[in-house]
Amino acid sequence: MYRVAVLGDKESIYGFAALGLDVYFVTENDDAEVTFKKITQSDYAVIYITEQLAATLSDEIAKFAYKPSPAIVQIPGVIGNTGKGMENVRKSVEKAVGSDIIFND
Repeated sequence: MYRVAVLGDKESIYGFAALGLDVYFVTENDDAEVTFKKITQSDYAVIYITEQLAATLSDEIAKFAYKPSPAIVQIPGVIGNTGKGMENVRKSVEKAVGSDIIFND
């Protein structure tokens, strides 16, 4: 059975544990790349990662851009919201639908 993981700083992702998701607390001081590689090799179908942490792991995340699993989804954290999460949602919708139906001004 596939699972869902959440990767980021404790303050941003602690609440996901109450939903039954597997949470991995990492900070810039921790070896985030090792933790990310470990969970991508497990049976996770979806990995949520804070935008701030995703910025430091962009090369590793790019390796999964065209793979069906795991889906890596950026979420805003309590610190360092970069807007990348919403940008990725917009790109995905535009790719699926053929035009920007969410942010069409």
